[in-house]
Amino acid sequence: MRTMRCRLLVALAALSLACAGSESARDSGTTREAPSETGAEEGARLVVAVVNYPLSWLAREIGGDRVDVRFPVPAEEDPAFWSPGPEQIASYQRADVILLNGAGYASWTDRASLPPSKLVDTSAGFSDLYLPAGEKVVHAHGPEGEHEHGETAFTTWLDPRLASRQAEAVRDALARADASGTEAYGRGLARVQASLARLDTDLEAAFEPFAGIPLLGSHPVYQYLARRYGLDLRSVHFEPDEVPRPDGWAALQALLVDRPSRLMLWEAPPLPEVSARLAREFGVRSVVFDPCGNRPEEGDFLSVMEANVARVTAAVEGG
Repeated sequence: MRTMRCRLLVALAALSLACAGSESARDSGTTREAPSETGAEEGARLVVAVVNYPLSWLAREIGGDRVDVRFPVPAEEDPAFWSPGPEQIASYQRADVILLNGAGYASWTDRASLPPSKLVDTSAGFSDLYLPAGEKVVHAHGPEGEHEHGETAFTTWLDPRLASRQAEAVRDALARADASGTEAYGRGLARVQASLARLDTDLEAAFEPFAGIPLLGSHPVYQYLARRYGLDLRSVHFEPDEVPRPDGWAALQALLVDRPSRLMLWEAPPLPEVSARLAREFGVRSVVFDPCGNRPEEGDFLSVMEANVARVTAAVEGG
């Protein structure tokens, strides 16, 4: 009897040690799935949830190996109008930091139950510089179906100077949630801001030849770009993967009466028949300037913007 009891005690002790070892192995991982409200423990990676790709890029570049960035928006969706399901919302809720773009971007965040202490509006510091979106038009746009752009323009990052201020907000948010403090993210911020400053210089040079020349946007997403580089740009509501309806062509024709334009910026390559008709009937060339709201198929935010610069420059050289 004593022998059986001893064997049972030994087995229970071994099981206890095994469980403790398993827990220790999980705790040694670099990502915490259920973070505390007070921020990440020293040595743990911050779980950072974001609402668009520019913020994902900023968080990764500034945080480096200290952060685990979560951006669950599918590649075929526009993050500005995407609505997450319960699982995605739960993922945001478990994060240490939730980075918002602000300016009305990703309106689902106003309705979801997200911990206020984790929310960081990265553009709140320059809300006085927000621009109006322009005339409201309800239209279809990708898998998310019909929507309308809000009253405030939200592609703030297309002005690199504003993106630089958003980068500072990201650095501050990471520092507050990490016991390591601000200095841990200073080098990452410096690199990002240097890259954005170079991008600003390149964009300024690319758009300089268009000073005083009316330009078109296929969609109302270029407000901050236009203000930063002094562009006389007006937008229609064309989707790159759709043939405009007759009223869309009529709206373009009316716009060109008073503002003859020779160049239209597109978020993505338009259908060949659309770009052909623009050139043939209206004398308008199509140039892709990708806002990069979602993750690119190749490269990163900077490489996408550099490709935009190259296409605008080529349009100038092409006459």
